[in-house]
Amino acid sequence: MKVILAEKPSVGRDLASFLKANSRRDGYLEGGGYQVTWAFGHLVELVEPGDYDPALKRWTLDSLPFIPEEFELRLRGDDGAKKQFAIIKRLFRAADSLICATDAGREGELIFRYILSLTRCERKPTQRLWLSSLTPSAIGAAFRSIRPLTDYDNLYAAAKCRSQADWVVGLNATRNYTVRYRSRGGNAEGDLSGVKAKRGVRGLLWSLGRVQTPVLAMIVRRDDEIRTFRPEPFWELLTAYRKVNFRYTGDRFTKQADAEQLRSRAAAHPLLIKQVQGRGEKSLPPQLYDLTELQRDMNRRFGISAADTLAAAQSLYESKLITYPRTDSRYLTADMRKEVPSIFQQLSSLKPHEIAELDLGALPFSNRIVNSAKVTDHHAIIPTGSLPSGLNDRAEKVYDAVVVRFIAAFYPACQKEVTVVDAAAGDLPFRARGVRVVVPGWTVLYPRKPKSADADETQTLPAFQTGESGPHQPFVKAGETAPPKHFTENTLLGAMDTAGKLVDEAELREALKEKGLGTPATRAATIETLLQRQYIDRTKKNIVATDLGRYLVAIVKDRNLTSPELTGEWEAKLKQIEAGRLSPHVFMQEIAEYTRDIVRSGDIDRLDHSTYGPCPRCGQPVIAGKRAFGCSGWKAGCPFVLQPNYGGEELSMHQIRELLQLGVTEQPIQPAGRQPFLLGMSASGVLVEIPVPQGDEQERERASKSKPARRKSSHDGEPATSGKTRRSKAARTTSDAKADGDLGACPLCGSPVTETAKAYSCSRWREGCSLTIWKTIAGKRISAATAKKLIRNGQTTTLKGFKSKAGKTFEAKLKLEGGKVGFEFS
Repeated sequence: MKVILAEKPSVGRDLASFLKANSRRDGYLEGGGYQVTWAFGHLVELVEPGDYDPALKRWTLDSLPFIPEEFELRLRGDDGAKKQFAIIKRLFRAADSLICATDAGREGELIFRYILSLTRCERKPTQRLWLSSLTPSAIGAAFRSIRPLTDYDNLYAAAKCRSQADWVVGLNATRNYTVRYRSRGGNAEGDLSGVKAKRGVRGLLWSLGRVQTPVLAMIVRRDDEIRTFRPEPFWELLTAYRKVNFRYTGDRFTKQADAEQLRSRAAAHPLLIKQVQGRGEKSLPPQLYDLTELQRDMNRRFGISAADTLAAAQSLYESKLITYPRTDSRYLTADMRKEVPSIFQQLSSLKPHEIAELDLGALPFSNRIVNSAKVTDHHAIIPTGSLPSGLNDRAEKVYDAVVVRFIAAFYPACQKEVTVVDAAAGDLPFRARGVRVVVPGWTVLYPRKPKSADADETQTLPAFQTGESGPHQPFVKAGETAPPKHFTENTLLGAMDTAGKLVDEAELREALKEKGLGTPATRAATIETLLQRQYIDRTKKNIVATDLGRYLVAIVKDRNLTSPELTGEWEAKLKQIEAGRLSPHVFMQEIAEYTRDIVRSGDIDRLDHSTYGPCPRCGQPVIAGKRAFGCSGWKAGCPFVLQPNYGGEELSMHQIRELLQLGVTEQPIQPAGRQPFLLGMSASGVLVEIPVPQGDEQERERASKSKPARRKSSHDGEPATSGKTRRSKAARTTSDAKADGDLGACPLCGSPVTETAKAYSCSRWREGCSLTIWKTIAGKRISAATAKKLIRNGQTTTLKGFKSKAGKTFEAKLKLEGGKVGFEFS
């Protein structure tokens, strides 16, 4: 018996129908020597840290980074998944051979291989069915070209690396920032194992990811550009001649008086036509849809969200009306040429007039339509030829768009006649431009609203003759510069698709050119995730960042986590893994080291106390003046100035440095009679208030009214114990002993020394006291008990476990002199 696993029940039913396996069983179909069953998408997933070690349910910095030596799998938790997996497992173990029929691509490969692994059936003979459409002819063609599963081992290796890397980086970054920033100024460590279920508690969980965080950063940057934009007035000089507007070809004017002066000069002369040029222009038909372009078009035309477009397209695919929608290609393969005429014939009753214009015996298969080299997992989205019935409004719009785009791709180009008329009034040059459509071509399928009356292309130009002249009416038109537009789902999807333009390095830019941020199938989910986590909002058609989203971007200072470069680097290497040119083991080692860097970066002082910081406008050093701080490049025209107070609140030197170097103050400003807020600085140097996330202030108030509680822990530097013996070495955690009350009196000023997220420091640091003992020194965690000894005695006993910059371990005493910590060697 051969067992076939599809990714979804609907696909399983289509395969069973083709194979005439019509006997219905519980969770599968049987007949003709086949058993056809299905998953419900990702039935199997990577286990959570608490499954390796129950101690890891408690979120602490000591347990980070957590990187399993061997990743383990578990079944998805819902009852439906458990029941279906039990059926699959029974069928797999009894089968003579298996056929993978999950979606063709990385994720489909991962779904099947994870199920295969958890059922422990890896030794079974297995083949791979590669499907791009669910029509009987496409299924038949896939079975005729079926291949051994081992041919796709490199694809699986890339999929597994992507899955594990996203898990490692996302989990460690999320825990790292949540623990450090969940409770500003208090101890944020604790059992957050159920945090995802706590709805409505803002600021509790800081969720980060390789794709979602750069997307959020793009939205925040755009909003900052709009918020800090200052419109600048300008004036343009035009003149009217024979009912046509001619525009002055020089620069726009920043002063109205200058424009009026030239207007007077122009009025003193007749307008002379110096040259009339006509040329033809072609506008080529649009290319076929990939998923991103379909989602953008639906959002632009009808305001349909990317997630809703994908859902509609998926239902059309499962109804056999369109081909596989989760594609990133806009081309067909060469062997599909013969199928296209028959699809048009089947659709002719649906679009009779539009298809009648095509010569089905001689369709123009240009390289904009057919290019096998640009088809990877799936070809472009096209109709199958099956006719719809009973579609809802949204599905009908999506289906009609796919059909019309399919027809339009084979229509002739739109031909235009462009006329450019150069004229002069005295020595002042003017130009008029008019566009006339000669052959509408494909544009007849997309009727457009008329453009505004003053648009150049709407002008109907009379027959101007070179050398003619006559009176004209020059006039000045006022305007002002406009800010960038807020992202819509359409433009955000476009920015994610072309994220490589934001990357400097050529290789990474090339990798992103093909993949962008995320995949066509996951971009909608990324947007929805940011909405659900309240990092962004929909305001009509616009997508804007919330205060919570702006705060998250402000605190994340690892550039890779907020830029597309990390995804570009991963995609470049995952492609190498797919091609067999890079070892998955090497890739995961690099991921582990990068994850350690994320955690380590929070353990060091991120402020350079020897300087104020760089100018946010031009990057030159900021210097102190008599009354304010300003850019050292002021002589070159940089206008940046930072006043040392905000809203009546004096800013400390520490806060000045935080704003200039980190972009945000790490402790809230608490003005009298107002809610506390963090102060942020935009890329243009404008100060922005960021409200403190709800839930933080209450915790901070409790922390300020009570002394830190003593907590039970293991001995300093030794792993916490667990009843579970099967666990990774990376899962072992340490916890520091803490003393009752504060840590002692500051040796510099006598004030209490308190614990913060990163250090043990004097409580009067705002007043300038410099005592700071970092929690991590030379790679070694410093416990509260050790810090207390250092403060009381001025030095510690000999400590082991320090690491030099060369990576060598050493032992030494810590010595405190003048508020600074140094080493004393034996």
